[in-house]
Amino acid sequence: MSDAMSKDRLIVALDVPNAVAGLELAGKLGDAVSFYKIGLGMLTGGGLALANELKHEQGKRIFLDMKLFDIGATVEAAVRGLAQFDLDFLTVHGDPHVVNAAKQGAAGSNLKILGVTILTSLDRADLDAALIQPGDVADLVLTRAARAFEAGADGVIASPQEAAAIRALPEAQGRLIVTPGVRPAGAALGDQKRVATPRQAIADGADHIVVGRPIWQAADPRAAAQAVLDEL
Repeated sequence: MSDAMSKDRLIVALDVPNAVAGLELAGKLGDAVSFYKIGLGMLTGGGLALANELKHEQGKRIFLDMKLFDIGATVEAAVRGLAQFDLDFLTVHGDPHVVNAAKQGAAGSNLKILGVTILTSLDRADLDAALIQPGDVADLVLTRAARAFEAGADGVIASPQEAAAIRALPEAQGRLIVTPGVRPAGAALGDQKRVATPRQAIADGADHIVVGRPIWQAADPRAAAQAVLDEL
């Protein structure tokens, strides 16, 4: 695998308060990082402007992590609006009606739609509180992933623990698996409950790993990013 491709495997989450801080962090990371995730937390802080700047001025790939969920017509309209920015990945909840609508909204663009199975910060007690049907979390993730693929998802978001099982699904052939909840060896877990190291996540079938805190909280973010790439 080329250096560019392996570098592409690392997506750095710009979980900072606003676009100014995001640009500053991207500046520190420089050419060590080629792919960034911009989430809902920065939407009101200039997240879309930052996405455009990084994509069109600096040639970075962009993953817009909005986890959209609404009725089909609304999701389709929202995705059509976002697709005009020529970004790379967009998350929606993995419910079939949402994925299907998002794919219609993204038609004619290069935007890949990724379905969220079950958020990596949730465990069985959280699912019980949300009235999600009983069963093992990993089994539910697998079923949701298969249904998202059947509805047309280009990929899914799943914890490293579920990546291998999802990769083994017949429906997963040619689809992407993107794993948050990745922590370099020795890093703090933060609010994630289902985690793995970068190397383990890729070995288990992930195409891309998302790393945030261990990079942006580091004294030297570029060195931290490089350490993750070296581990890959």
